[in-house]
Amino acid sequence: MPRPTTRDELLVAAAAGYDKVVAFVAALPAEQREAEFAFDDRDRNVRDVVAHLVAWQRMMRRWYDEGMADRKPAIPGEGYTWKTLPELNQVVWADAQGIGLVEAMAALSQTHQDMTSLVEAHTDDELFTKKRYRWTGTTSLGAYLVSATSSHYDWAMTKLRKAKKTWPPA
Repeated sequence: MPRPTTRDELLVAAAAGYDKVVAFVAALPAEQREAEFAFDDRDRNVRDVVAHLVAWQRMMRRWYDEGMADRKPAIPGEGYTWKTLPELNQVVWADAQGIGLVEAMAALSQTHQDMTSLVEAHTDDELFTKKRYRWTGTTSLGAYLVSATSSHYDWAMTKLRKAKKTWPPA
């Protein structure tokens, strides 16, 4: 599916991506839901992938709230730059180690709905006009929301499918 460029396309792509992740996880046998991936990676199991999605959607919400309040959000995170994203993602991974998959899936349901509400609250122009909001810099609000939803769901599905190929048949 091409990258969304309208509000409706973004809503459809985000919902479809979310539904794929949820259905994929739900269809896994219990032992695969908890299994370690058979390849070296930062994210070592299904919970790690889901928790990563949640963390980035929470970051997006923080950026949005701060930016719309005419403050300058620390994007991607306080003390991090896009060049140091691996280090930030390692912190995201470490923070998720104390939760289980059920909790991560419940959190994803909440953060996905939150992202959907943000998209629904804006027009195409508000979402996809570059430089419309000072806090988004040279890009658009929609580009941030695409990255936090549909594109990130695609990333998650790629990772989950790769893991499934390495597990013995259930």
